[in-house]
Amino acid sequence: MYKYSDIQSRYKEKLVTADEAAALVQDGDRIYFGAGYGTVRSLDEALARRINDLHGLEIISLVNYRVDPFSTYLASNSNENVRFASTHMTAMDRKMQADGRCWYVPMQFRELGYYWYIKENKFDIVMLQVCPMDEWGNFNLGPQATDLVAAARNAKLVILEVNSNMPHAHGFSNTLNLADIDYVVESDNPKLQPIPSKPATEVDKRIAAQVISRISNGSTLQLGIGGLPNCLGKLLCESDIRNLGGHTEMLTDAYYDLFEAGKLSNRKKILDGKLAYSFAGGSQRLIDFIDNNPMLCCCPASYVNNVDIVAEIENFVSINSCMQVDLYGQIAAECIGFRQFSGTGGQLDFVMGAFKSLGGKSFICVPSTRTLKDGTLVTNISATLPEGSVVTTPRMITNYVVTEYGAVNLKGKSTWQRAEALISIAHPQFRDELIKQAEKMGVWKKSSKIDW
Repeated sequence: MYKYSDIQSRYKEKLVTADEAAALVQDGDRIYFGAGYGTVRSLDEALARRINDLHGLEIISLVNYRVDPFSTYLASNSNENVRFASTHMTAMDRKMQADGRCWYVPMQFRELGYYWYIKENKFDIVMLQVCPMDEWGNFNLGPQATDLVAAARNAKLVILEVNSNMPHAHGFSNTLNLADIDYVVESDNPKLQPIPSKPATEVDKRIAAQVISRISNGSTLQLGIGGLPNCLGKLLCESDIRNLGGHTEMLTDAYYDLFEAGKLSNRKKILDGKLAYSFAGGSQRLIDFIDNNPMLCCCPASYVNNVDIVAEIENFVSINSCMQVDLYGQIAAECIGFRQFSGTGGQLDFVMGAFKSLGGKSFICVPSTRTLKDGTLVTNISATLPEGSVVTTPRMITNYVVTEYGAVNLKGKSTWQRAEALISIAHPQFRDELIKQAEKMGVWKKSSKIDW
């Protein structure tokens, strides 16, 4: 650590332009571009200006909110220059994936930081967008702790891109000191891009109602991403449920809605008494809510998603979504056929932790059907998962599965009981066919049938 009087002079010694920082990149480098709102911009643009003079680069990012692909992607000619990877696919990653330029890194979110300690996974350069330095030489990482400190500690070179619009997030393991880094770039301070909230559908509302009827006072919530969590937040605001807490991978607007409605107190969350999260994304009001708010605690995924930590929190409720469920209770939440659409994220972590929590439960939510481009209605509860599907949550881990037709608990159920339960919440149009398929699979008999 530096003496206080040395901090400003040391800062100036490490201050470089984005182009000077980009000039440090060499052929074959493995580079981390950051996570969430902390994904670099000025450094990406500077590196793009020389990308076609470089070969064999790999750029990795996590939950990037940008709508358009990286400048380094747009400016490069091929994978011979640079290829990309993501530990959680977003819309931007999917655009690059469709062009054969981006790949998914399978992972369990709670373990992500540990991956970067493995020798062959270490980064040559870590680039992060952060808050301006404080008087003690500390750079707050903003509302994304995830795996960033672990990545930086295991990199040959660390370059920070300072943005005065980055909200200062209270938490732990979410700062880097001037002594820990090699260079600083002062960006043009772009405003953080708000993430529009996906509107809830009528089916979302019916699913949310099924879940809310099973939530009690004093519960601690983990909410996933999308229209359903925001819908749940609004319905909880209108309900009689109170004294809720938060412990979630992603902090979203639903939590701000609960706070504004006086529902979010963390009073019953004895473990830490705060809303703990690993990264955030949402509207400008959420960004403002985060800034210097001691009620919130931004910390690494190794803490937030730790199954044993979650298990210590009584009445923990985990709510996530998926794409398809089969009659065995296997959950596919990240792929559409062979196409990687999203990532495992923390679903498995929280499903496991919630079940170990005293009074806890987890819900995997899915609309009973989806409509194809040609207008064909297909079921999301199928006899078996389609070819190419990846199982996100194994059948032995699945707790509640919820559609607009009900919620069923698969824990402790035999294969025929699971099939019976899941068929009961499938769309009525597909139930008879599912029964026929279940009979062929040997997991259903006519004598098993219950009244739906």
